[in-house]
Amino acid sequence: MYKVKFGGKKGKTINLMESPDMVAIRTKGNKEIGEASLNRNSRAIIDDSQEVAAFPEAGISVRRVSAEGDLESAGPRQRDAARATLKQDENIRFAGRVLQDAESGEVMLYTENFFVKFLDKTSEQDCLAIIEKYHLKVKSKLVFATNAYFVEASEGTGLEVFNIAEKLLEEKQVEYCHPEIVQERRFKGVHPLQWHLTQTTINGRPVNQHINIEAAWKHSKGKGITIAVIDDGVDLEHPEFAGRIVHPFDTTLNSPDSNPKLSDDNHGTACAGVACASGLPDGASGTAPEALLMPVRLRSGLGSMAEANAFVWATDKGADVISCSWGPTDGEWWNPIDPVRNRATPLPDSTRLAMEYALTKGRGGKGAVILFAAGNGNEDTANDGYSSYAGVISVAASNDSGKRCVYSDFGKAVWVCFPSADYAWRAFQHPAPISEGLRTTDRRGPGGYAPDNNYVNSFGGTSAACPGMAGIVALMLAVNPNLKAAQVKDLIRLSCMRIDEKGGEYDAKGHSIYYGYGRIDAGLAVENARKAAQPTVKPAAAVTVEGVVAFNSGKEVSLQSGVLVGGDFKPARRVLGLRVQIKPASANLKIRCKVNGSSAGIAESAQEGAYVGETDAGRHLIGVAFTLEGADAGGYDIYYAARLLGRKTLAKAKNGVWCGTNKKTGKTVEAVMVEVKGKVAKG
Repeated sequence: MYKVKFGGKKGKTINLMESPDMVAIRTKGNKEIGEASLNRNSRAIIDDSQEVAAFPEAGISVRRVSAEGDLESAGPRQRDAARATLKQDENIRFAGRVLQDAESGEVMLYTENFFVKFLDKTSEQDCLAIIEKYHLKVKSKLVFATNAYFVEASEGTGLEVFNIAEKLLEEKQVEYCHPEIVQERRFKGVHPLQWHLTQTTINGRPVNQHINIEAAWKHSKGKGITIAVIDDGVDLEHPEFAGRIVHPFDTTLNSPDSNPKLSDDNHGTACAGVACASGLPDGASGTAPEALLMPVRLRSGLGSMAEANAFVWATDKGADVISCSWGPTDGEWWNPIDPVRNRATPLPDSTRLAMEYALTKGRGGKGAVILFAAGNGNEDTANDGYSSYAGVISVAASNDSGKRCVYSDFGKAVWVCFPSADYAWRAFQHPAPISEGLRTTDRRGPGGYAPDNNYVNSFGGTSAACPGMAGIVALMLAVNPNLKAAQVKDLIRLSCMRIDEKGGEYDAKGHSIYYGYGRIDAGLAVENARKAAQPTVKPAAAVTVEGVVAFNSGKEVSLQSGVLVGGDFKPARRVLGLRVQIKPASANLKIRCKVNGSSAGIAESAQEGAYVGETDAGRHLIGVAFTLEGADAGGYDIYYAARLLGRKTLAKAKNGVWCGTNKKTGKTVEAVMVEVKGKVAKG
C-alpha cells in the first residue's frame, strides 16, 4: 500500500495499491499506442490487452494484460511477463506498474516529480538544503505560493517517491508535499436552435426556458473582459473568435500554440463558443459575444503540475473569468450501484494553491472568477474536490422544460444552473427533451463533433452550462469591473430564477441541491452588477443594530450598536453565539450573521434575529462576520470588532470580512461590537 497526503501533515490520506494486472506503457516520442511502430511481440501484447485508461498527451496507455487474450487469466505473472517483453522494444520508453485508488479502483499514475511547499518563514537557503538532502532537483520555483517548488527525483526512483514524500512531509519546515499523482481528467460533457438564450420554437414546439440574455445585452456584450477557457485546445482560426484571442498557451506542451493537437481535442472549441462566439450569420452566439478569449490548452491528467500552471498562466496574463468544464471521472448517472459515484477526489495542494492564487491575486487583487462544471454523474458534488472548492462557482444543468438534466450532479456546492442538453430515461420517469442540445462552435474540418461543419447543435452536459455561465460573469464585470470575485458570486445568488419549485426542494435560504439558487437570469445579473456600481447616497434614516450575545456562562447580554459586549467581564467569558437584527425593521435592509464555532465550524443565521453559534457551553466562537442585504444595503456599511483571547488590541472588520478567523482553529472570541453607519453621498 502506498500513501499520498493532501493538506499537509494533518490532511487527507489517499491509499493506493499496486494493480496486479495492469501495465502503463509509454511510447518513445509520446505517440499514441495505435500509431507507434512496435515489434511483433509488443503488438501481440497490445492486441490481446484491454485499454482501461489513456493519457494521450503523454503517449501513455494503461492496459490490462492477459494470457493469450483471456482477460480472466490476468494476474501478476502475466503482467510481469508483458512488462519484460515490452521493455525490449526500442520504441517503448517504459512499461511500468500501475497504482489504483484502494477504495474505487481508479487508475492513478505517478511520476518521479513532487510538489513541495515550505513554511512561509523558511529561508530559501534552508528550502534548497532540504531539497538537496533528499537528492532532488528543482524543476521550477512556483509563483503561486511562497516557498513552493516543483522538484524531481533521479530517473529510476520509481515507487520510492512515496517514501521520499512521507519523509519530506515529516520535516518541520515543510507545509505540504505530495508526489505528482495523475488520473484521467474527464470533460463534463455529454440560430433558432439557441433556445438557451431566448424564447424560440423547435419542431413546432415553443421553448421558453432561456436565461433572458437580450435584457443583459442592452447594457453589455462583454467587451473588455477576458474569459480563459482551460480545456483541450481551441480552434484559433475559427471565424467566430476572429480578432478576440489573447495569450493562447498550451500548458501541457509548454507552447504558445493552444490549437487542438489530438484527434479528440474537440471539447474546448465547443466550450469557448458557448462563452464567447461572436454570433455570425447562421453561426452561434456565446453569452458574451464581445469578450476576449484566452484559450489555455490542458491535456495533462488531473493533479498534474501543468494543471496548476494553467491557472497561474490565466491569472498572470489578465484573465477576468476562468471556465473549467472538466474534473474527476463521473460515475454512470443511470447506475445507482456504480462505485465511482461514491468515490471522493480531493483537490491536490498544488492545484488548490494555484486556484487560490487566481482567486486572490487575479484582476489586480480583486480576484479572477473561477467556474467549474458541477459534473455529469448524478452524484454528490461533495465527492469532487474541484467543483466543491469554496471559492469557485459550481454550475449545474437544467433542461428545455425547466427541470434538472437527468445526469447533473447535485449537492450543497451547486451555486447556479444553466440550460443544457438532456436525455430521456424511462427508469427515472424522465421525459425526452425538445431540443438536441446547445448550438455552438465546432472544430473545423473532419475532426470535429460534426464533420465538415463549423458548428454542432447537440453540445451539452454541465460542460456546456459552465462556459455559458462564465460569459454571464463577463457581462457583469463589463458593467462593473470593480466587483471582487466573492461579490460576483453573491450577486449571482441574488440573480437567479427559481425553477421546478416542487422538485427543487429549496431550503429556507432559497438554495436547492439540484439548481443552486436557481437558473441564472442574465438580465437581472447585469442589472444587479450595475446597481452595485452606482454612487451611493446618504440613507434617509439612521438605523441601529439590536440583539443579544450568548456566553458560555449561560447568560445572554443585550447588544447595543457600537458597544463592546463582554469585554469587562472578569474572568472573561467565551462568546457562544449571537442574535442580531436591524432597527427599525425594514424589508429593504436585513443583517446576516456568520460565525465560526470551535466545534460546529462556519454557520450562518437562517434569518434576521435567529440565533447562530454553538450550543455546548464547553465551546466558543473563533470568528464572526456580518453583511447587509436588501435594496437599501448599498447605502450603509456595517462595522464590527471582537476581543480575542490573549490579544491586547481589538480585531476589526467590516462588510462581510472575517473578524477572528474562518479557519478550523483560532483565538477565542471574548467580546463583540457591531454598528451600522450610513455612507456619505458622493459628489
